[in-house]
Amino acid sequence: MAATGQGRASARVNVAGRGETNVATGVPVLDHLLSSLAVYASFDLALEVAPGAPEAEIGIAGRSLGEALAEPLRAEGVRGYGSAVMAADEALAHVVLEASGRPLLVSNVDLSQARIAGLAGDLAARFLNEFAQAAGLTLHVRLVEGRDTQHVLEAIFKALGVALAQACRPRKREGE
Repeated sequence: MAATGQGRASARVNVAGRGETNVATGVPVLDHLLSSLAVYASFDLALEVAPGAPEAEIGIAGRSLGEALAEPLRAEGVRGYGSAVMAADEALAHVVLEASGRPLLVSNVDLSQARIAGLAGDLAARFLNEFAQAAGLTLHVRLVEGRDTQHVLEAIFKALGVALAQACRPRKREGE
């Protein structure tokens, strides 16, 4: 189990969990996406962010989750990398990540014109950038197909969950 708690947020992640969640970021759509990520990763996730400006809450949530996962992604004997392609209706997203220690987000997804839950700006980019920085991940996000913003976000967070599960999985030993 990994945990972080810094002023405005606290996060606990059990990478050997069952997908149980208690997420309260103050942004309902983000709560839903993070719960989906945890289910697809089979991580138990508890994440709370103190109320504030929604745009700030998104970044704080990303940073808190990244800090909570930084250690499990680098634990002795884990893979430290993962890749997944997931769909949500017409949307198809591909996520590749590596616990490289060289944080970087590379994405072809531009949701800057979308209004998600009344919020302007690119919710996904803000969250994913903070997450990658805090976790020390090289994170590539590719939208293969997708028109509906909610479906695009669902596909990305589902794929991120599966890729994170792979990255935290133990490496196979010779002869296994």
